[in-house]
Amino acid sequence: MAVSIKSKLVQLSAVSAIVLSTLSIMPAQAAFPFSSLKDEVPSLAPMVEKTTPAVVNISVKGKKEVQGTMDPFQYFFGNRRGNPRIQERPFQGLGSGVIIDKDKGYVVTNFHVINEADEITVTLKDGRKFDAKKLGGDEQSDIAVLKIEPDDLTELELADSDKVRVGDFVVAIGNPFGLGQTVTSGIVSAKGRSGLLSARGGYEDFIQTDAAINSGNSGGALVNLKGELVGINTAIIAPGGGNVGIGFAIPSAMMDNLVSQIIEYGEVKRGVLGISGTNLDSDVAESFGLEVAQGAFVNQVMPDSSAEKGGLKAGDVITHVDGVKIKTFNELRSKVASKGAGNDLRLTVNRGGDIVKLDITLGAADQPAIIADNLHPSLKGAKFTNGETKQGDAGVIVSEVEERSPAAMLGLEENDVIVAVNRQRVTSASELRDLLSEAKGVMALNIVRGNTSLYILIR
Repeated sequence: MAVSIKSKLVQLSAVSAIVLSTLSIMPAQAAFPFSSLKDEVPSLAPMVEKTTPAVVNISVKGKKEVQGTMDPFQYFFGNRRGNPRIQERPFQGLGSGVIIDKDKGYVVTNFHVINEADEITVTLKDGRKFDAKKLGGDEQSDIAVLKIEPDDLTELELADSDKVRVGDFVVAIGNPFGLGQTVTSGIVSAKGRSGLLSARGGYEDFIQTDAAINSGNSGGALVNLKGELVGINTAIIAPGGGNVGIGFAIPSAMMDNLVSQIIEYGEVKRGVLGISGTNLDSDVAESFGLEVAQGAFVNQVMPDSSAEKGGLKAGDVITHVDGVKIKTFNELRSKVASKGAGNDLRLTVNRGGDIVKLDITLGAADQPAIIADNLHPSLKGAKFTNGETKQGDAGVIVSEVEERSPAAMLGLEENDVIVAVNRQRVTSASELRDLLSEAKGVMALNIVRGNTSLYILIR
């Protein structure tokens, strides 16, 4: 039976009256769960006091090239179609970081915090300042590693983020708006979030939290109630520019795999599985007669790939990676990408209802294979390497585009993925080279940029 708002309010009032009347007849000490004179107030302070010395403030300085206005004299008396002047402008930025090795002075932060910085200063909670050296980073996962002098530092232990559950309490620590170290609390709201930074074309498997995260928190710590590092705070959804209770952190397990490679090589040398696929949903599962409803559905296995050598087949549904359940193809992609080339991966696969376990050694993504200067005048200034789209389809990644180069003027951007030339599929840099050398007249490059497919014409 429908109940009016007025009657609902009346009912709530009645319930309140019952509760209050019940409390009024209880003994005085039962109205409060503890005695404020004898017992300590429940507090996160002991954990916070232990962890905050390991979370640092980061300030950066540098110069960026920006496109200025055209010289008025040149505009009125010279070449009106000339390019506007490129100017160097100084910039400053603030962020956060986490000490993960007190003996070696390793600090983890976000790539976007220190990218293009010429000077990096790390400030500890006790006020000490250190000049930091950049060991390396990875733009696609937004992780970077710094090194400071290991002088009486505090580090955070890593939690197993794969075991973190939705509903777990977490605490975010960082330097929002440059105010200084700030602590906020909340819960894990969701796991496995992706598609948030699609323009970057990176690897995303975020932990979502409602702990307040704001500008300047980037690179800071998300910890559990034991003070263990659950994730690195990275992004927020902020329609109005501030916190609305939707923040995201890179899981500590993913970060750990990436950091070890950055420390050793200065970059991430990603492993490659060699498949294309999609999310398994109820429709796909029903059409293939599968009982499993979540996982990564394998559309295609590339010839001579790690997947083929390891026994993976088209039509397989990957449900676990190294014993950890996955729900989407993006989760699979992120876990593979965080593993270094040459590492082993154990996959649990549903193959027509049978459960199969496969041990696969990941292959290496090719290093930049082509400098485009000799391919076509319009592509000069670009470099290409083998890679894949966010959907796992093989293609050619635009690994570098020089500013003001013909490739930049054409509209190519770093992390674009070329998947076809004149409607012919391209799966490797060598194929791109061959097709470009054979093509005549206008060439149409099919580009995948994040979640968007577009065409760029070369004349």
